[in-house]
Amino acid sequence: MSGQEIEKLIKIIAKLPSLGHRSSRRIVLHLLKKKESIMLPLIDALQDVAQNIKTCEICGNYDTISPCLICSSEKREHSTICVVQDVADLWAMERIGFYHGQYHILGGVLSALDGISPEDLNIEKLINRIKNEQINEIILALPATVDGQITSHYLFNRLKETKIKITTLAQGIPVGAELDYMDEGTIQLALNSRKEM
Repeated sequence: MSGQEIEKLIKIIAKLPSLGHRSSRRIVLHLLKKKESIMLPLIDALQDVAQNIKTCEICGNYDTISPCLICSSEKREHSTICVVQDVADLWAMERIGFYHGQYHILGGVLSALDGISPEDLNIEKLINRIKNEQINEIILALPATVDGQITSHYLFNRLKETKIKITTLAQGIPVGAELDYMDEGTIQLALNSRKEM
């Protein structure tokens, strides 16, 4: 491997969240030192994921099938949809094993600063699900950030005419926090204490 190829790999890894150039260099060095035990299995795993993982046509989750296992499961409660910002939040909810309904991934939150408008999110897909499925409750499990709260209020205003029960997670989640960084107990408490908007 030439120095140019190594530098290319470092630049690609540096694009991952929370990693800078120095961290990327350390990772690449570690991969090179552990070529057989880490690098080659990592290459196989990345190729496998790239070839086999799909985005669920219903909720937006990642799985090898579409609809995903959550959407197609007969054991899940199909009349409740938990609306989350992204797949990491769905994984956080599933990690606690307490919620047994369906999900809908928005793909972000409204943000004037970042230029994210309702058209950039999976809001119309959510509206269509509500029209076409027998939904009794929508749980808005969005971040307790300013943008998350703005998105919750926007969704509430769009959905209030449907007469469906709309709840939010309790405010036990600190302002500025995201579900992916919460412990299981905090998420479960917030889910248990949800309230109608």
